[in-house]
Amino acid sequence: MRTRLTERLGIEHPVISAPMGFVAGGRLAAAVTAAGGLGLIGGGYGDAEWLEREFASAGNARVGCGFITWSLARQPLLLAKVLAHAPAAIMLSFGAPAPFAYPIKEAGALLVCQVQNMAHAREAVAAGADIVVAQGTEAGGHSETRTTFTLVPEIADYLAKMAPDTLLIAAGGVGDGRGLAAALMLGADGVLLGSRLLMSEEALVPPGFQDAVVRADGDAAIKTRVLDVVRGLDWPPEITGRALRNRFVADWQGREAALAEPVTAARELRRFTQARDTGDTENTGIFIGEVAGLIRDVQPADTIVRAMVADAENLIAGRRVQ
Repeated sequence: MRTRLTERLGIEHPVISAPMGFVAGGRLAAAVTAAGGLGLIGGGYGDAEWLEREFASAGNARVGCGFITWSLARQPLLLAKVLAHAPAAIMLSFGAPAPFAYPIKEAGALLVCQVQNMAHAREAVAAGADIVVAQGTEAGGHSETRTTFTLVPEIADYLAKMAPDTLLIAAGGVGDGRGLAAALMLGADGVLLGSRLLMSEEALVPPGFQDAVVRADGDAAIKTRVLDVVRGLDWPPEITGRALRNRFVADWQGREAALAEPVTAARELRRFTQARDTGDTENTGIFIGEVAGLIRDVQPADTIVRAMVADAENLIAGRRVQ
């Protein structure tokens, strides 16, 4: 399957793995690259020691890295440490990309900007983005309110007119070959896979998380601020996380102010952390997208990527998918 993305990046398949914080480590990124896509390590909120370890885990694989932009702005020297590894691309999301654009491009990495609305898309183009990732609210983890189905073609039209050399990637709700084929029909040059690769053998996930996702359907993946409040993370108010509805989320959904009280927050953070470490999936947090309802197993990343591409090729050619 050839698209502008495969040609620009020199990859076999139009698939990039999402830089899921502390989930997308070097082993997963390297596996996606080996499968013919491009793997990204999840820089998340920024942990220098973790990043060094995961770049080492990726070995000599051609990989990139992604950051939460507003968090990177609080520790900008972290970018230089990552650029020292000569990443293929740096993805920025949830914050102004302009302050980091020059060092990224000067280092020879592609500047990838994940956007959630048209204002973000214009900002990314102004910053010189090589690739724009249009993220719909269906996605797991943090997002805004636009849906993938309408945001992707609107940004495709905008880029065709204002920045025709800028590539477009669809993110949010892509979990199988149908999603990849649909994204290409909507005008994207490829897809960013997050939730589906969280359900890979290479993902760094606590015990029990993947089993909980297999049992869930898409209705169970809800928007919530609870998991940010309990962790003391000050996300912009327009950005919320999508996670599984479990006992912890149900206990505090709509009661975030009470959860933020210092004594309560400390107690509930202990509950959250202990549950995560022991595999108690009802009393912690599991970020996952609505695509949870399409995932019924855990497979190697290579199998996931290649099966998705094969199914998409069959669909586009009008052939039946098993």
